[in-house]
Amino acid sequence: MRFFLLWLVSSHLFITNLAWANIAQSSNLDSINQDVIKWRRHLHQYPELSNREYKTAEYIAAHLRKLGLEVQTGVAHTGVVAKLVGAKPGPLIALRADMDALPVTEQVALPFASKQVAEYRGKEVGVMHACGHDTHVAILMGVATLLAQQQSQLSGSVMFIFQPAEEGAPEEEEGGAQLMLKEGIFAAQKPEAIFGLHATSRLKVGQIGYRSGPMMASEDSFSIIVQGKQTHGSRPWRGIDPIVTAAQIIMSAQTIASRQVDVTKAPSVLSFGAINGGVRSNIIPDQVELIGTIRTFDQTMRADIKQRLEKTTSLVAQSAGATATTKINSGYPVTINNPQLTKKMLPTLQSLIGNDNLIELDLITGAEDFSYYALETPGLFLMLGVTPKDKPLNEAASNHSPLFYVDEDALAVGVSTLSNLALNYLNDR
Repeated sequence: MRFFLLWLVSSHLFITNLAWANIAQSSNLDSINQDVIKWRRHLHQYPELSNREYKTAEYIAAHLRKLGLEVQTGVAHTGVVAKLVGAKPGPLIALRADMDALPVTEQVALPFASKQVAEYRGKEVGVMHACGHDTHVAILMGVATLLAQQQSQLSGSVMFIFQPAEEGAPEEEEGGAQLMLKEGIFAAQKPEAIFGLHATSRLKVGQIGYRSGPMMASEDSFSIIVQGKQTHGSRPWRGIDPIVTAAQIIMSAQTIASRQVDVTKAPSVLSFGAINGGVRSNIIPDQVELIGTIRTFDQTMRADIKQRLEKTTSLVAQSAGATATTKINSGYPVTINNPQLTKKMLPTLQSLIGNDNLIELDLITGAEDFSYYALETPGLFLMLGVTPKDKPLNEAASNHSPLFYVDEDALAVGVSTLSNLALNYLNDR
């Protein structure tokens, strides 16, 4: 199916799509599709961690300059932003791809598998595009190529955002979408809409997942330091036990999501991921650390849960004679697909892949920093299926796994999806 993009363009699904008819007449689509595969394999073989995507950025910028686009580099450390100005008047829209890889050692037997290593939190680690960001970049490079060929027919302009550090900036650094916005990529002109997609092993090649309104959760991490008083394990009354207090905090915190917030409004998750404290069986320690995460789908509920967690930990500790200090690190906001924009673009998606392949998703408790853009301007974020059609979904390795695998036929679907969304939005006015 390496000619999947060519087949899509020539199929009856595209007969009514004038923009793509023009592309079919003016572009060597098979050549572009092969280029996208080539770019993806190069990026996969040479991944780079967050805020360190130097060679990736150079690779992208060189291609965009060949297309004659206005290119800005060094945004939010390594980000690349390019602009294509159409020949006809119209609005500005934005398309976004993230560039960073993960500290994961690849276990997929590919001729272009990553052998890269880097330092992460003081340790040498393998580096892998285990979340599909290499596909996002290659797809957007292909979209830029196609749209540049349509410049004379384009009613408006397109901003291409190649973003670093979606997986999170290194400690003590800023990064990602939030920093790109802080540095003013929307300052001169805010896009009227922004589109993005993400590879997922939860869907098969040819399928696109969407959801109107809240789609992906907000993400906040927290740490709680429970301070007690050390004593011998045989005489607990001589001290203040932070371990028992921590256990009480954990159990009490579970009632926040289950008993204190309105579950009919939106779901929420509060999970503890680690408990650290103590060194011996017969020593009650001074201190225990708890760390965990909060996931919500409503910004007001998000703020409420944070306040309730701080209050709960403080009062439970106080009741035991201990103290508790809660630190919440605010992460990504809720990723919200603008309902009006989603409704407007659904016919485009339906014509591309058919109703059977357009999947309305359940809420996703994972988080994405595309959310920052979607708070600034109407956004539509989609899930791109990358699991081979003959592979059961329950056997496909998840994103972030060292076995994560992308069927490259999905690349053509991604290129056609973003290109059609852009063209139809701009030209259907």
